[in-house]
Amino acid sequence: MTEPIRSNSVLPAVRTEIELHTDDGLTLVGELAVPESGDPVATLVCLHPLPTGGGFMDSHILRKAAARLPALAQLAVLRFNFRGVTSPRGTSEGSFGEGIEERRDLAAAMQFVSEQGLPNPWLLGWSFGTEVALKWGRPHPIVGAILLSPPLHRTTAQELGAWAEDERKLVAVVPELDDYLRPAEARERFAVVPDIDLVAVDEGKHLWVGESQTYRVLTEIVERLNPPALPLPTEY
Repeated sequence: MTEPIRSNSVLPAVRTEIELHTDDGLTLVGELAVPESGDPVATLVCLHPLPTGGGFMDSHILRKAAARLPALAQLAVLRFNFRGVTSPRGTSEGSFGEGIEERRDLAAAMQFVSEQGLPNPWLLGWSFGTEVALKWGRPHPIVGAILLSPPLHRTTAQELGAWAEDERKLVAVVPELDDYLRPAEARERFAVVPDIDLVAVDEGKHLWVGESQTYRVLTEIVERLNPPALPLPTEY
């Protein structure tokens, strides 16, 4: 018997508490969720919103991605707290790095992905996490990056323009009613990356609150990582 998937639904997966180790000697806490049976077809590496604004590995879209996508889309989902951030999983060592030192946190996550043999990694940045992806993602062996509510506060024009020369996929999911960067301005700012896949979401807001907004975001993710899994079920 199936039941509706709700905000607090946690679908079957193998969930493992993990630690990441940075090259400047910090230990970061996180979780890896993988399908209960069968190998994952792709891996989502989640970069959470601004720590000083309350962002952490359990920010709701990332938590729901980990709760649902291993079962619904055969994806591996890696979440972790950036340096200095606390969640129910624990506290990552260090202190907020202004989007600069977090490059080391991303590198530690990608090293873990490599060591575990996780396939086809994509970065999923949300708000502040998009800045980390844009600034520091290119050196890593990723398939692409999904930018959820990108504010483009910390990313320089040079860093953004570098993606124009990169063959990997860059997807920006921009809410119509975003607090920081709305679709019209996003098209102007991202014009330096002609091949970007820019998705404007009608009635979307920066925090993607509500089940319909969550469903839309998760659908955009799965469309890139495992499109045969669409449409995502609303019951399980």
